[in-house]
Amino acid sequence: MKTDTGVSKNISDVESPQIVARQSLLLRQHVEYLLTNSTFYQQMFERQKLSAGDIRCYDDLQKIPLTAKADLENNEEQFLAVANEDIADICLTSGTTGKAVTFYQSSADLDRLATNEQFAFQLAGITCKDRVLIAAAIDRCFMAGMAYFLGLQKIGATTIRSGSSSLGVVAQMVQRFRPTALVGVPTFFLALAEYLESNGVCAAECGVQRLICIGEPVRSVDFSLSALGQRLQQLWQSQLYGTYASTEMATTFCDCEYGRGGHIDPELMLVEILDEQGQRVPIGEAGEVVATPLQVTGMPLLRFRTGDIACMHEEVCVCGRGGIRLSPIMGRKDQMLKYRGTTVYPPAIFAVLQQIDAVVNYYIEVFDKYELSDRIRVVVGCREHVDETVMFANQISERIAATIRVKPEVVIEKVETVRRKITQEDKRKPVLFFDYRN
Repeated sequence: MKTDTGVSKNISDVESPQIVARQSLLLRQHVEYLLTNSTFYQQMFERQKLSAGDIRCYDDLQKIPLTAKADLENNEEQFLAVANEDIADICLTSGTTGKAVTFYQSSADLDRLATNEQFAFQLAGITCKDRVLIAAAIDRCFMAGMAYFLGLQKIGATTIRSGSSSLGVVAQMVQRFRPTALVGVPTFFLALAEYLESNGVCAAECGVQRLICIGEPVRSVDFSLSALGQRLQQLWQSQLYGTYASTEMATTFCDCEYGRGGHIDPELMLVEILDEQGQRVPIGEAGEVVATPLQVTGMPLLRFRTGDIACMHEEVCVCGRGGIRLSPIMGRKDQMLKYRGTTVYPPAIFAVLQQIDAVVNYYIEVFDKYELSDRIRVVVGCREHVDETVMFANQISERIAATIRVKPEVVIEKVETVRRKITQEDKRKPVLFFDYRN
């Protein structure tokens, strides 16, 4: 985004002076805490010849090297910033894109987590009068289910902790307790609606007014509902809210009722969007999301590279809230595909597949081929009535090419074969991307 003088705007130009001042204070306190308690950042600042006084505001963050997931994987204990007796909870990342990382949380971190989720749920219109079913893991040391529970308790809503391990069990709870809102992965909500329908129950008549979607985008970059989002809205007749979060960030971006990007509590995190060279991009341009969660005490981070690609928006939302908003996630940086000079991310291919009624499930495999072009293989599980599978595979490939100018190889498999591949016991959501490149 450019100003009238042609200068690229940054986050400091977007937030109010009061918010900028508050964030600067919290950042200074964050850095001072790190340099007192975190071995990893003590050593980093020493190598860079930096002191706490060098980091006074948002723009000063650019003096600090980025923190990568590999740093966490290889130096877990060096990030711990509290004594063992002050650890109140142990979380594990899902390990979807690598080794699961342990995150230690203090009691203060749990309070912060509850405040974060309270903010997000209130954006989605949840009040103490709601009955909310949490269709996300609250076991296996995952942060998500516990965070949702804490936030809902802070609001005073009734919670139903169903988890997502069994469609049948969740379907029974939806019918028995008639929640007003569901929290979970969108593709699980789709399978749940189809399961209910197959048992003679109309999902739209179950009393669910809101679907709070985690882990997968339900909107396109222009904020319109994706094919998956449209299908969910059709089946449930409910308002959809997209969210974006991660264990490392311990903070949530959430849509308001207008679905124009994810809002965030500005006192809980600073966000940067960086290009391939690690430089900030102008507001409105896409790049990697880099997060500095504020007010974390157990394992605080500075400039954590999420690997996710998105852009920031600055204009005041239709809801009247100012400050930055985050677009739907376009894809992961390490999952970028190259095809004959065209760059594409897997969600763009998934969006096409979601528009095809006969397609039930799918995944992508990518292999090395040439220096500037990957071999992309899309494996699709289709409904039993599909005949002439080779012809249908060609039709899918042509449809993908017509939409995104990339024509991958498409293979039709049995729905159950695909389901076994993408459903992994130690993962919170389906694994839809398999990278076999060197």
